[in-house]
Amino acid sequence: MRLLRRALATTAAIAAAMTVISGCSSGTESSDGIRFALDWTPNTNHTGLYVAIQEGYFADAGLDVSILPYNNTSPDTLVDAGNAEFGISTQSQATFAHAAGAETTAVIAPLQHRATGIGVKADRTDITRPRDLDGKIYAGFGDPGEVETLQQVIRNDGGTGNFTTVALGTSAYEAVYSGKADFTVSYFAWEGLEAERNGTPMRYFQYTDYGFPDAYSIVINGNQKWLKDHPDEAAKFVQAVQRGYQTAADDPDRAAQDLIDANPGAFTDEDLVRDSQRMLAADFMKDADGVVGRQNLETWSGYSGFLFDNGLLAGPDGKKLTQEPSWSEYFTNEYLAAP
Repeated sequence: MRLLRRALATTAAIAAAMTVISGCSSGTESSDGIRFALDWTPNTNHTGLYVAIQEGYFADAGLDVSILPYNNTSPDTLVDAGNAEFGISTQSQATFAHAAGAETTAVIAPLQHRATGIGVKADRTDITRPRDLDGKIYAGFGDPGEVETLQQVIRNDGGTGNFTTVALGTSAYEAVYSGKADFTVSYFAWEGLEAERNGTPMRYFQYTDYGFPDAYSIVINGNQKWLKDHPDEAAKFVQAVQRGYQTAADDPDRAAQDLIDANPGAFTDEDLVRDSQRMLAADFMKDADGVVGRQNLETWSGYSGFLFDNGLLAGPDGKKLTQEPSWSEYFTNEYLAAP
């Protein structure tokens, strides 16, 4: 995930990500194996995957799973092209990709809620709510829809939504910490914790507190053709991953250790990994029934519908969509374990 890149872009993590996992052994991926594309170096967004590896859930299901390292090509693109069977995405990224013709479907949502918020330095007494961001400088990432989302949150709080945007990528956080920019969007369970540790505590405004739709911060996409041709393997894989993320939600310390053990040397602050997983488990992973992974039409039509309503989605021809998509075609729960 983009918001984790600055903290996790280490040579050790990349080397760990390049390890191929085949059941309980490593080696060259077999012709009938399942390839999983990461969106960055291993982090707590991926914990359930590594739990499934470390705890033997994939091996129990008789699956050969290889982890593809991030290589500047989005997992959505790799999965759509058939170069990976599954990959990490977000509801936002998956929406843009699917609308543009990507033959992908979200098969599980490891994070049930939006795990990011608008961040300002905690000592900014002049910024106490979103409408105070009018006229300020936003340190952004250049992602589609990010500016329109922020504008709507500000307007929902009574502001105009007028601010200056500077696309800085992962330098956005330092710009806010140093006072060169006024606000950014941070990941609560990483940048938020890290900022506190580094003596630059932040104040956050959560979108849903201001009437903005919730969203799945993380989804896993599958290649539609592969899913159709391999329904049994698809179900086994998705359910093993679901079991991994459920373990991460129910026993975050155990899961964090699995993530650390699977990626030796990748994390300079292992307590940050544990705290991050605890936060995700407490606030973001489970639905109202305590279950991880299920998706619903309300969440997809809420946020993805916002993207459509604001003219942000383009079809395969590159032209703006004029008819709202059927959001039920963007996701499925059919491969999850039975309730």
